[in-house]
Amino acid sequence: RHLARVRGLQRRTGGFTEFVPLPFVHAEAPIFLRGRARAGPTLRESLLTHAVARLGLDRDVPNIQVSWVKMGREGAAVALRCGCNDLGGTLMDESISRAAGSANGQEMAP
Repeated sequence: RHLARVRGLQRRTGGFTEFVPLPFVHAEAPIFLRGRARAGPTLRESLLTHAVARLGLDRDVPNIQVSWVKMGREGAAVALRCGCNDLGGTLMDESISRAAGSANGQEMAP
């Protein structure tokens, strides 16, 4: 129902240019370490979320972005074949995802 609400809001307002499903990085997140959150999604679950977003939002939201910071280089490459058409860029001094346990985010070598 969440995507249906986003699609409905977009049809009424035309305000979104992209949808960015950001998977939860749990490894070092305090809420996970205290036992108050489940582990983040698997790669398969994240890819399904991106693919369903593409199907559900169709042309109403033209861009579905994948974050390589959250999903890694290989995961982002697969997501680009699962309906995403936008790759999130490198963040200068990215600290949020890395503090939560992500191995990605500072730079991507060519």
